[in-house]
Amino acid sequence: MEAFLISTGIVALAEMGDKTQLLSLVLAARFKRPWPIVWGILTATLLNHALAGAAGAWIMATIGPDVMRWVLGVSFIAMAVWMLIPDKLDDDEAVPKRQMGVFFATTWAFFLAEMGDKTQLATVALGAQYEPLFAVVIGTTLGMMLANAPVVFFGDAITRRVPIKVVHVVAALIFAVLGALALFGVGVATAVG
Repeated sequence: MEAFLISTGIVALAEMGDKTQLLSLVLAARFKRPWPIVWGILTATLLNHALAGAAGAWIMATIGPDVMRWVLGVSFIAMAVWMLIPDKLDDDEAVPKRQMGVFFATTWAFFLAEMGDKTQLATVALGAQYEPLFAVVIGTTLGMMLANAPVVFFGDAITRRVPIKVVHVVAALIFAVLGALALFGVGVATAVG
C-alpha cells in the first residue's frame, strides 16, 4: 500500500503545471470530446509507466541496493530541483491531426510527451525503490489521471485557480526528503528487501 500511495501522491504533485497537463488542456480545447481524451491519457500512461517502472526494477536488480541507494538519492534530489523549473508545451510537440481520431491522437501525443518527463523518471525511481511494481504503476497512473482528467473536463477554470508555484515547491520538498531518506538508507532496504 505504501508503494501505491507514495507513487500516486508524487506523480499527482509532479504533474501539476507539467507539459502533459498543458497538453491535456490543448487536446480538450482542440477536440472538445473529453472521454476519448481521458481514455487516451489512461492508455498512454499505463504503457509508459509500466515500461518505466520495469526499467527501474531492472536497474535495481542489476546494480544492487547499495549502489541504487545513491542513484535514488541523487535522482530524487535532482527531481526536487527540476520541480522548481516550470514546464511549457514545446512548439515541436504539436497535437496530432484529427485524422488519427481523438483517442489515438491523445494516446500517441501523451506517450511521446511522457518520454523523459519528470513523471516518467519519477516512475523509474519509484519502480526501483518499491515493490510490488504493479502498485507503483497503478499509483503513478492514478496520479497522472488525478492531475490531468480534471483539466480535460474543466480546463481553464481549474488552471487559473491552482497555485502552480506552491504545488511545485511542495512537490520539490517531497522529492528532496525522499532523496535524503534514500541517501541515508531509510526506506530503500525495507521497500525492496
